[in-house]
Amino acid sequence: MCPVSISIITPSYQQGDFLERMLASVSNQSHPVIEHLVYDGGSTDRSVEILRAAGSRVRWVSRPDGGQADAVNQGLWSATGEVIGWINSDDIYYPEAFESIAAAFAADPDLDVVYGEADHIDVFDNPFEAYPTAPWDPEWLRHDCFICQPALFFRRRVVGRVGVLDPNLHYCMDYNYWLRLAAHGCRFRFLPRKLAGSRLYASNKTLRDRAAVHREIARMFHTLEGSVPLRWVYAEARYRTLASIDEQRFPGRFAVGLMANVLRSQWHWNRRPGVAALWEYAQIRRRHAARVCSASS
Repeated sequence: MCPVSISIITPSYQQGDFLERMLASVSNQSHPVIEHLVYDGGSTDRSVEILRAAGSRVRWVSRPDGGQADAVNQGLWSATGEVIGWINSDDIYYPEAFESIAAAFAADPDLDVVYGEADHIDVFDNPFEAYPTAPWDPEWLRHDCFICQPALFFRRRVVGRVGVLDPNLHYCMDYNYWLRLAAHGCRFRFLPRKLAGSRLYASNKTLRDRAAVHREIARMFHTLEGSVPLRWVYAEARYRTLASIDEQRFPGRFAVGLMANVLRSQWHWNRRPGVAALWEYAQIRRRHAARVCSASS
């Protein structure tokens, strides 16, 4: 049996502090990649110097692009491996991650997507908390992005079915893609093994403006499905409230403001009262908890 061939795609911009460690985490894998494609958006830091030093094991370009999703899409159009992994330049893979992924795909030719566990890591690569992953549950995926982006791999064939990332998204292009893969009937498998470290630090774009992140998630769901799940209505309303009221100093005012914003957001996005949505959400949480319990028993 021929080994599963893996292509890795990396979008990057001004990540000279982390780029070298990410490259090493790919090149040091026990299961080799057939190509590592890096799309740098025209960095002016040490990135180009690091990419030049990587030699022939990395194929790269450094030029202005349309952002992270555009860079990943360039890789999706160019990748030749049977399986594709996408890792940002400030994240890392753990040792033997590719071997585990290749074995899972080789064991089931009908499998489209494999994802595993992951950690949040600091600027020194130290894990400080586990990423909240969960066994595969397409219903629950609408309410919780329980898939860590660098810990997910998919067959190249799904790009022909589903297309590429939405270039209009700046924060949740990965979550959007997982939802689209599920909607197209792709077969997912959860691998209960830690595969990657996803870095969180002060200048990380998903931490810089949480309100913008959740506004985009709400808009994404509204475009994709015509409505927004209550969990994301609440999150969008919470960060909007935090922008105007200090929760620590004025907890009472914050609670009142949050309730008003939740009701306002629920009507804006879904045109329905929140009580019915709350009941539906509770039932979905109950079903998900039962699936998790069943999967772990």
